[in-house]
Amino acid sequence: MTMPSALAPLVTKLELWAQLDPTERAAVLALPHRVEQLEAHRYIAREGDQPRASCLLTEGFAIRQKILGDGSRSISAIHMRGDVVDLQNSLLGKADHNVQTVTPAKVAFIPREAIQTLAVDHPRVGLAMWYDTLVDGSIFREWIANIARRDGPARLAHLLCEFGLRLEYAELGSRTDYHLPLTQEQLADATGMTPVHINRVLKDLEQRGLITRSVRSVGIADWDLLQKAADFNSAYLHLKDRAPLLG
Repeated sequence: MTMPSALAPLVTKLELWAQLDPTERAAVLALPHRVEQLEAHRYIAREGDQPRASCLLTEGFAIRQKILGDGSRSISAIHMRGDVVDLQNSLLGKADHNVQTVTPAKVAFIPREAIQTLAVDHPRVGLAMWYDTLVDGSIFREWIANIARRDGPARLAHLLCEFGLRLEYAELGSRTDYHLPLTQEQLADATGMTPVHINRVLKDLEQRGLITRSVRSVGIADWDLLQKAADFNSAYLHLKDRAPLLG
């Protein structure tokens, strides 16, 4: 029996944005790579590093983060299977933020030169990777708006809606019932609140009947009601734009 390639999640992710032909799929799967099993809280990349590889998350969850001068932390993204968590490092010379696992994770490290060659030799694959970075940018803009202008309950409800919907599209769970891998401290750093405030907001959402909780599991009884409370519009995720390029 042929074992599935560690890079299969990358093909699945790129085919959200472009309809790859068999030759293009084979080229992606043929990328040189090494796979590492990492424990929780391990750094995949550190700010200031000069990376030689981009990293595909094939199992587990990771976060992007910046550490400020006073030691505080800002989390700017949550990543899951299929995400190339630092695709920009295939071109940029120095990492400008940290990437850290939040659960045990399996990561495929792909040499940056191989990614550059793939993009040149197979332009549709290159366009799909470019599109993926543009969607990342769209998500970052929404996170900025979320922290800057929504109140605490709406901020957290928005994060819960986004995470559940992304899990569902990645076939890792249901948008209305899933395991949330982040601690309350990490949720605070992702929403610009304190852990104490996060605890209060979680209780508020639960008391209003918007969510249920049990040991980091989240249940959503009424998806439409939570979306309304969160001011959540999924258009920024571009999940309905499946395979728009050269299809």
